[in-house]
Amino acid sequence: MGSRRGHNEGSIYQRASDGLWVGSINLGYGPDGKRKRKPIYGKTRKEVAEKMKRMLRDQQLGVVIATRKQSFGSFLYQWLEEWVKPSVKPATYANYEVYVRVHTAPALGHIRLSELTAQDLQAFYNYKLTQGLSARTVAHCHATIRRALNIAIKWDLIPRNPATLVTAPKCQRHEITPFSPEQARTFLHAVKGHRLEALYSVAMALGLRRGEALALQWEDVDLPAGTLTVRATLQRLGGELVRSDTKTAGSRRKLMLPDVCITALRAHKLRQKEDALLAGPRWQGPRLHGREVGYVFTSTVGTPLEPRNLNRHFSQVLKKEGLPPIRFHDLRHTAATLLLIQGVSPRLIMDLLGHSKIAVTMDVYAHVLPSLQREAAQAMHLLLTAEV
Repeated sequence: MGSRRGHNEGSIYQRASDGLWVGSINLGYGPDGKRKRKPIYGKTRKEVAEKMKRMLRDQQLGVVIATRKQSFGSFLYQWLEEWVKPSVKPATYANYEVYVRVHTAPALGHIRLSELTAQDLQAFYNYKLTQGLSARTVAHCHATIRRALNIAIKWDLIPRNPATLVTAPKCQRHEITPFSPEQARTFLHAVKGHRLEALYSVAMALGLRRGEALALQWEDVDLPAGTLTVRATLQRLGGELVRSDTKTAGSRRKLMLPDVCITALRAHKLRQKEDALLAGPRWQGPRLHGREVGYVFTSTVGTPLEPRNLNRHFSQVLKKEGLPPIRFHDLRHTAATLLLIQGVSPRLIMDLLGHSKIAVTMDVYAHVLPSLQREAAQAMHLLLTAEV
């Protein structure tokens, strides 16, 4: 069992099985009349002793100290409420909450937190896959569990994270299917004059995410200067549309508008004013008098544009024009691919798309690089073989 305890350290010993140092403090007696003890783990005797001192001090101050009997399910909900909700955006919290409530807690919530093993997690992932859950969703469940258990370690509830011993299912990346230049022109011609023309033009030319485009407000658009600032995203959460800050600092960016977008936005502003006049008292958005405020892209009564309605119209246009059934998000890929083909620097494309690292841009659009490399090789051949 290891060395004897030191002076004033309480019961501390080194476990022969894995070399971890273990201590415990007395939490008194529970309702069942049994003594409760809180185990404490560390890599060294000193680490355990310091943790015990902090925990004893908390105990004297009246802080409730969790015991080993806490279930994994109760910990997950505590983690969601006390750590996730105060530290992440509402959309991120909503995703974590679904992975916990719908998938993880029903299957693993009954297991004691201190007794959760890698085998439990592996069996859970395998079961979910056999039940038809996608590898991507199972991988997200795994990531959620891993993050939660890392906090359990920080809170000194468990000595190590069993999720790090399990390999998450491999996800197949969604195939990128951007428009060709001819298809892009066909699509924009098909929506010319439609009330969503400007939205499609901006999304395709600047590579905006759907939520970024829908969150645009007129104060984000400077038509005289020809700039557009991305600072928020719009998503449906808990049954309502919520506008929140972009996920990262890199996603907040000021972009130069191509002339085609400036023209489309000017026409769109006039059309939106006509919508307000036609709607009369039913108009729920600003009237655009004086200082320009309110959403750029709205319904016919001035409310934020519903993402599902945008997807529906986008699919209808594709079908009518005989274009490939791509996702709205593929307009973002179209922007990046067309710029790469034209020789625009990947670094500039990274800034345009709001990627945090150049490696992300190069990884996502690796499918374009072989053709660019062939063009570069041919250009070099012509340069070096030209007659002097």
